[in-house]
Amino acid sequence: MEIFRQVEQHADATVGKEGRVFELARLASRTMLAVSLCCLVGTYLSAGFLQTVMMIGAGVSIITSLSISFLLESLKRKQMIQHRRLLNDTTTAQHQIEQLFALTDTLQSADSNEDAAQVLQSTSRRLLPGCGGALYVFNNSRDRLDLIHQWDMPEGYVPTPSLTPLNCWALKRGKDHVNDMDPTALCCSHYVGDVSSIEVPMLARGSVFGLLILTDRDGTGDNVEKARRIARALADSTSLALSNISLREQLRTQSLRDPMTGLYNRRYMEDALERFAAMAQRKEQSTAAVMIDLDNFKNLNDEQGHAKGDAVLKDVAAQLVGAVRSSDIVCRYGGEELLVILPECSLQEAMERAENMRARIASLSDSHGCKISASFGVSSIAETAGSATELLSTADNALYLAKSEGKNQVKSAPRTAKHTRRPQLVATM
Repeated sequence: MEIFRQVEQHADATVGKEGRVFELARLASRTMLAVSLCCLVGTYLSAGFLQTVMMIGAGVSIITSLSISFLLESLKRKQMIQHRRLLNDTTTAQHQIEQLFALTDTLQSADSNEDAAQVLQSTSRRLLPGCGGALYVFNNSRDRLDLIHQWDMPEGYVPTPSLTPLNCWALKRGKDHVNDMDPTALCCSHYVGDVSSIEVPMLARGSVFGLLILTDRDGTGDNVEKARRIARALADSTSLALSNISLREQLRTQSLRDPMTGLYNRRYMEDALERFAAMAQRKEQSTAAVMIDLDNFKNLNDEQGHAKGDAVLKDVAAQLVGAVRSSDIVCRYGGEELLVILPECSLQEAMERAENMRARIASLSDSHGCKISASFGVSSIAETAGSATELLSTADNALYLAKSEGKNQVKSAPRTAKHTRRPQLVATM
């Protein structure tokens, strides 16, 4: 009922001059009817020429009244058409608003960009059935946008896996941009020329987080023109979700990573070490730990400055990350001390990898113009330790042994009696 009330109010406001013409025409029709009745009465009361005049007047009045009645019917039909169109537009707008509210509500539960893309796809299919879509999101370094998801693309249209902001007019202008099939139209460098598309930058909190591309599946371009208003609303709703996802990821990274080196921090290291140690004991596999300390790092800071020390520490972290597997964990234990956790790695393998790390760190001396080296202590939960606490303690003792014997070397924790394989005695007959 509320919708019909709004339609009636809007109709009264939009009819304007036609409403006034309708009232005047109705008044004129009634006047002509009254005149025709008067003329008919006068016909019976008069004679001669006056009677003829009265008859002519009555006929003219009746014809005029009928004409005005036809005009009134035409106005009524026009008003009904306007009301129906207005009702349809209002119903469609209400449906679109409900879908956009549902989109915003569902996006609050999205934990990743992929989740947000799935929600966006579902809403886009309902509101824009004639359009395909693609969602691009900025990577961490914000130098390119990566394709997160695509749906219902026209045949032969393959979105590029990534694009740069310099190749997109929508991102450079910060406004919606239509790539038209017209050869004279201004199009983005990544545009596929046989499909019309609209590109909408996704802005939130003053920053661009992504790009929404909608393409015309019919190939005429009409669906793209009709989609401009809805595309902007979809982009605005989704951009807030992308902003929240990015903020949560930043907070998560800050809670797990060392801000200077980008390595995992000590809190994450302790949790990961306990997890790997329990897994090693359950599966009876080896898990090794390599404790690393940069040699004479305090003297480097005092002589070269803290900026130089920070640069050396960052490069050392990069060398360690490049020397390990993707499943290994490299952490900043504290200060210039670092720790590498090597799951499913024996003591001997850990020694070999530690030697490789030592050589990579020593190679930084030439690029920094000063001597850079590190001492290593290696321990294994299967051969030199029995728990995560023992693993750290034995690796640390091995590190101090390497320091005391001249630095820039790798030392292993001693095998304990309970982890040493004993020879079996064979009874002789």
